[in-house]
Amino acid sequence: MKVSARNVFKGKVTKLNPGAVNAEVVLELAGGESLVAVVTMESAKSLNLAPGSDAFALVKAPWVMLMTQSSDIRLSARNCLAGKVVSVADGAVNAEVVLELPGGTKVYSIVTREAVNELGLAPGVSATAIIKASHIILGAPV
Repeated sequence: MKVSARNVFKGKVTKLNPGAVNAEVVLELAGGESLVAVVTMESAKSLNLAPGSDAFALVKAPWVMLMTQSSDIRLSARNCLAGKVVSVADGAVNAEVVLELPGGTKVYSIVTREAVNELGLAPGVSATAIIKASHIILGAPV
């Protein structure tokens, strides 16, 4: 499978919470981290999602927000993945920042160079990747 999304996470469904219209799907990634996605019930059925099944989570890098201090900030985003910056590639306006989570999973984010400077993003800096559950596209192997 080739896709343009920088973040392609392989995982196992650990929980599926069905609703009237949407289902909340929890994936366990290879490194043990959990990722929560929201899909329609129709999509959950057509992908045969169930606890124990394999799935892929796709997230475009610009949809990944970064934060460097958690303090008392409360967010509505379901996915807050703490890690360390392993690389920053500067462009003219934007930069690609790569975080490595404790289990080895890499998360790619595209942010402005201004954000890189304001947040002090550099290799070795602790940061959190923030991903809304509704920004995750799920797929299943055929």
